[in-house]
Amino acid sequence: MSTSNTTWRTPLIILTVGCVILTLSMGVRHTAGLFLQPMTSDHGWSRETYSFAFAIQNLVWGLASPFAGAIADRHGAGRTVVSAAVLYVIGLVLMSQAGTPLSLDLSAGVLIGLGLSGTTFAVIMGVIGRHTTPERRSMALGIASAGGSLGQFAVLPIGQMLISTYGWQSALVLLACGVGLIAPLAYAMADGHKPSAGAGQSVAEALREASGERSFHYLFWGYFVCGFQTAFIMLHLPSYLVDSGMSANVGMTAVALIGLFNVFGSFIFGWGGGRSSKKNLLVLIYGLRAVAILIFMLVPLTTAVAWVFAAVIGLLWLGTVPLTNGLIAQIFGLRYMSMLTGVVFLGHQLGSFLGAWLGGRIFDETGSYSLAWSLAIGLSVLATLCSWPIDEKPLARQGVAA
Repeated sequence: MSTSNTTWRTPLIILTVGCVILTLSMGVRHTAGLFLQPMTSDHGWSRETYSFAFAIQNLVWGLASPFAGAIADRHGAGRTVVSAAVLYVIGLVLMSQAGTPLSLDLSAGVLIGLGLSGTTFAVIMGVIGRHTTPERRSMALGIASAGGSLGQFAVLPIGQMLISTYGWQSALVLLACGVGLIAPLAYAMADGHKPSAGAGQSVAEALREASGERSFHYLFWGYFVCGFQTAFIMLHLPSYLVDSGMSANVGMTAVALIGLFNVFGSFIFGWGGGRSSKKNLLVLIYGLRAVAILIFMLVPLTTAVAWVFAAVIGLLWLGTVPLTNGLIAQIFGLRYMSMLTGVVFLGHQLGSFLGAWLGGRIFDETGSYSLAWSLAIGLSVLATLCSWPIDEKPLARQGVAA
């Protein structure tokens, strides 16, 4: 591709378009909790049936992310994003027509999971990371992460309005139209690959190198905990509040507040990651999550308490994303950043699988979410311990290459 055709793809343009793509993709994804009660009520399904489909979605999203990242690293991100957006749209449309648990698993689970793998963090963050200078990279990744949260805040009220006005089936089709806007935006991502330090490595060598580093495993399991907590809270918090006697709008507002305050949290932690220890900030995030959930479980539940909890957990929500992605770039370099980010993100999605599914299973078995909340607290302690020993220094090969 000639220089004349790509000079308009400045770092600012790539960051802006990446934020819009994440806003659309993550925003629609976060409406899943709004559809739990109307879909299960209409079809007579258990909450576990619905939760299992989204557990599959999280697992497929995670399993496909390293491959989507590797394709984007090798061939550029444009076609990857377009293909994934098409799968995402098809998945939403088929979900609107799902009449059996199997069809829900295939549409909401497999197809949307594949769509998310190419329109979210692994691919988009890799493009942004390669086009940003080291001193600005953590901030740029934080801004992009905030874009995903802005979608959560902006799209959730739209999703609730569409469900209330047109019914859940039409709402899914209309949300699919919104996701379709990602395809033309992918053109700005088409110049996503840039050779960088470590360009002489093969994919297999990069994977062997990363798997031999303890810090890579610590990042993987810390992200696992993040995935468990975010998937459980996002999918089940609205129903938890409705079960406690509150209206559906209270639950919707709580999830939207998580998205709103995560805009600030992602920006703050992205900014902080460029000026202080990223792994220490991860320790802080996971530790504070445990405290926030514990207090939420101990105090009497009111609308104000639910919204304050949502705001606090929102500040800590996706601040892990710029820090984790920034550490991968910092330690292993940029050449295979999308792929390695995708591998670590698989850990996040394994946790998401358990968080989404176990939340429904625990409720169906016990009639309460108390055990799931307790697991979220315990896992936060585990993630805090995993983050502390991370070695932030670039590998010797990366230092020499630089």
